[in-house]
Amino acid sequence: MNSTLIRTLTVAGLVASVVGVSSAPAFAATNTFSSSGTTASVSKNTVTVKTTLKATRAITAQLAGICARDRNGADKDFTLKSRVVLSPKGITFTASQKLSNGTYSYFPCIKNSNKWWNGATQKFTVGSTTTTSTPTPTPTPTQNPAPSTAMPVGDLPGWKQNYKQDFTQPAALGQVGNVYGMSMRGYDGFNDTSGKGLYAPDKVLSVSNGNLNYHLHTENGTPLVATPVLNDYAGQKYGRYSVRFRSDTMPGYKIAFLLWPSSDNWNEGEIDWPEGSLGEKMRPASAVPGTYNNGSMLFQPEKEYFTPTDSKGWHTATTEWTPTGVKFYWDGQLVAQTDKAVPQTNFRWALQAETELTGSKPDPSVAGNLQVDWATSYSYAP
Repeated sequence: MNSTLIRTLTVAGLVASVVGVSSAPAFAATNTFSSSGTTASVSKNTVTVKTTLKATRAITAQLAGICARDRNGADKDFTLKSRVVLSPKGITFTASQKLSNGTYSYFPCIKNSNKWWNGATQKFTVGSTTTTSTPTPTPTPTQNPAPSTAMPVGDLPGWKQNYKQDFTQPAALGQVGNVYGMSMRGYDGFNDTSGKGLYAPDKVLSVSNGNLNYHLHTENGTPLVATPVLNDYAGQKYGRYSVRFRSDTMPGYKIAFLLWPSSDNWNEGEIDWPEGSLGEKMRPASAVPGTYNNGSMLFQPEKEYFTPTDSKGWHTATTEWTPTGVKFYWDGQLVAQTDKAVPQTNFRWALQAETELTGSKPDPSVAGNLQVDWATSYSYAP
């Protein structure tokens, strides 16, 4: 492609799509909900449920508690509380009810601004021996070798290390936010850039064997994806960003690990690296600040540059952003650079996994794992 790349914003304020190379991220929600410690204890026909609900900022929700459905999908919600104040500290709900024999699904639920947020779904059975449900087990990654390159620690010439994450603490499916903080759960409860996938971090993200694992898959006809936002949404102007990762081959899914304006003003630019279909070669792109026009941005470099290897093995992708240019490295080798698409405002770092922008939904049989071994960033210190 010899012409300048163009990206088109298709849904103002929420998601974006692309004509050309790369995808704009779904905009982060202004408030994010999470749940932890969700259990159900069954004694004969009496079921007692418990969960702790949190929000990234204090907010009064219309309803909150635990919703439930029988095998036919009929509403069997436990009594929900109204006008509940949610905050980062969390609030614990406990409720009981008698139910007929059968198997039920249940999940934390919050109604806010007339929209529902649902946590991870679990099941319990009434009518057998006394049982206590447990969360869905963390999926086992299909490949989990010990990466050969350790996370760098310490400053580099011209760069001061200000964030590092080596994923040393295990976190079961649905528990990443509790172990690593709410921002590591990232986007939740709305559609990805293409509109085909749903951000569902509690059904996708876990940590084991020193790796953050995205288990990308389909549930009830909807592809589930995730986008952790690193360093608690902290932004900076200029920086060096390195991430070591690998993925299975998953047709219909892609990544765009990106730097996005802290202001959410796309006209300030966007830096995508690495970006590409999972299991294939990656490519970089950076938006030219100030070129937003009728839902589009111009991207550099004008020509598509691809990595020499695909993403099925472990690789390190590094972005170096200075006042005069942006450079993209793959395992220490320069892939591309630009001196035209250079942002000049604060940006935050997000590791976005999503569905492909074009074509149909991923086939429901497609499922696999994207793994991140470590991530680290530096401030610009010439």
